[in-house]
Amino acid sequence: MGDVWLSPVSITCTSNQLDYGCYPVKKSCFHWSLCHSLDLALTMKLKRRRLAYGNVKMESFSSGTKRICFSKVSSALERSSNGETMALDFESGLKENLSGFFVEDEVEEKPEVDKSRIHFLEERDEEMLSKRLLKLSRLDKVRSASELFDSMRLSGLQPNPHACNSLLSCLLRSGNLPKLFTVFDFMRTKDDNLTGHTYSLLLKAVSELKGSDSALRTFRELEKDPKHKSHFDVVLYNTVVSLSGRVNNVQETERVWRAMQSDGLIGTEVTYSLLVSIFVRCGRTELALDAYDEMISNNVSPREDAMQAMISACTKEERWSLALKIFRSMLKKGMKPNLVACNALINSLAKAGKVGLVFKVYSVVVKSLGHKPDEYTWNALLTGLYKANRYDDVLQLFDMVRSERLCCVNEYLYNTALVSCQKLGSWEKAVKLLYEMEGSGVTVSTSSYNLVISACEKSRQSKVALRVYEHMVIRGCEPDTFTYLSLIRSCVWGSLWGEVKDILKKVEPDVSLYNAAIHGMCLRREFKLAKELYVEMREMGLEPDGKTRAMMLQNLKRH
Repeated sequence: MGDVWLSPVSITCTSNQLDYGCYPVKKSCFHWSLCHSLDLALTMKLKRRRLAYGNVKMESFSSGTKRICFSKVSSALERSSNGETMALDFESGLKENLSGFFVEDEVEEKPEVDKSRIHFLEERDEEMLSKRLLKLSRLDKVRSASELFDSMRLSGLQPNPHACNSLLSCLLRSGNLPKLFTVFDFMRTKDDNLTGHTYSLLLKAVSELKGSDSALRTFRELEKDPKHKSHFDVVLYNTVVSLSGRVNNVQETERVWRAMQSDGLIGTEVTYSLLVSIFVRCGRTELALDAYDEMISNNVSPREDAMQAMISACTKEERWSLALKIFRSMLKKGMKPNLVACNALINSLAKAGKVGLVFKVYSVVVKSLGHKPDEYTWNALLTGLYKANRYDDVLQLFDMVRSERLCCVNEYLYNTALVSCQKLGSWEKAVKLLYEMEGSGVTVSTSSYNLVISACEKSRQSKVALRVYEHMVIRGCEPDTFTYLSLIRSCVWGSLWGEVKDILKKVEPDVSLYNAAIHGMCLRREFKLAKELYVEMREMGLEPDGKTRAMMLQNLKRH
């Protein structure tokens, strides 16, 4: 065996500086331990200074004292001293021990402490030392806390679980992950040292080192061992749910939630806030509603973030009454729902046709909460009016928003106005809005052109509909089946039979277009043209619908 070193320390009370000396000493045939090194120091008549850390007294050696250090360490600690990262390979079953242990002559020595100096502890009360360790950890005194922890270990003293967990938190905050794994490795030597908080801190460390997915795999390994699972609590489950939420792993989130239920654990505000937020964000609104219902049944008061997420979930599930109840509950508790939640509620009420409630909530949003309405707010208000069949009010409100520049008028607002024009047959207003959209740089989609053509169809403006269609093609907007259906119906009502045939020749054979043309011609008593189209349709292999067959049979009976 090579040189052996021991690190006595000199500490001053005023500056808290550490001064030391280091001299090599050859190891003789006896085993070095803390008491042996102390006996050696007394034999050499070395000067000692007594230090006081609160109620904890430590003894250290002056800078002239010879230092004796153990040079034999584990390979893992050697890698750590060279700047490499240490980590437990938890994914392979939590079997790798990172603490450096050495055994000589069948005697197990104390683990060496990397880069920290050991103090002789005159105080032997474990509870008092644990309190000191707890205080140092909370103050983020990483070096002092680590030295105290290592000194207790080498002296055969056991810090309590609360102090150890606090040290783990301190090391996690400081980013000292190798030391954190070493502390955890020491804690798991005794079952009563481990708590749910311990495992929670461990998973956070693994997440920092290898990522959330690796931390989740570690948790699944821990679950397999009943010895570890017996320490699981709500704090640990909250950590796992949070980690799965970071990577939007909704399947793992649901699995962990069900596991917590099977263990008979009741979630906290944090638990349900995480569950609701993750489920809503991942589009699993049914699970969000289930989690919220469980929270209420367990008499857990929901947090503000969970309530706002639930309002959005209710919108997607069309549960406007629950969304309104949550909104009122938030106001009663003095909470301030954000504009996103308010817009979701207004939109939910608008889709349900509750126009009176829509404007009541809008009044609260503007007057009581002080939010400035945006384009989503105005679109929800317009939708509410449209659902209530108040098309004139839709156009009036749209004109006010546009003229007063209350928000940036986007495609959705224009389309809501256009669909109201289509319902009213206001083709002139629809054409004007269409050209305004094109001039303002707003994206004009195929659906926008379809609404204008449909407005022209309803008002029997066949030639205007054709001009809009031609303008649409010139601008490079691709017509769809709905465009041609509306255009054919419009031409039928305008008796533009040649245009109907031209449209059918330009597009791919479509049974719905032929059916619409034949229906219109039969209604206009153009049976000869209808028969020609019917024969042409059958020759193409298109199968007419029942209504087309009935009309043609009736036509044959008459002729």
